[in-house]
Amino acid sequence: MFIIEDDDHFRETFIDVMSLKGVEVTGARTGDEAIKALKQTKPSIIIMDVQLPDVHGFDLCRKVKRIDAQKDTPVIFVSASTQYADPRDRVEGLMAGAKQFLPKPISVEKLWGEIELVLANETKH
Repeated sequence: MFIIEDDDHFRETFIDVMSLKGVEVTGARTGDEAIKALKQTKPSIIIMDVQLPDVHGFDLCRKVKRIDAQKDTPVIFVSASTQYADPRDRVEGLMAGAKQFLPKPISVEKLWGEIELVLANETKH
């Protein structure tokens, strides 16, 4: 599992909670860090913040999907911005390649539940 999140507290908490569940998670703070890391690894799923300091999440998702090893990796967007409450923005995120678009604040347990649903749906295809 891989998380791209510039909120250090949320990213580290997520990584810590997942490790308690026996799930290995690596993370990045920026889109640039994420692209470099994702060229070297094949996570089961990518959790991606929409608003990153160096790139918009939708653009980053498109870049990630162009990496051969990541083209089929499911992506879940998370965003704290009310700007993305508009259904058209959510559709744009899904068209960029995401499987799910979730609002923040979100608890790690709720996010874990969504991750399990996405992964279960992926195995059915």
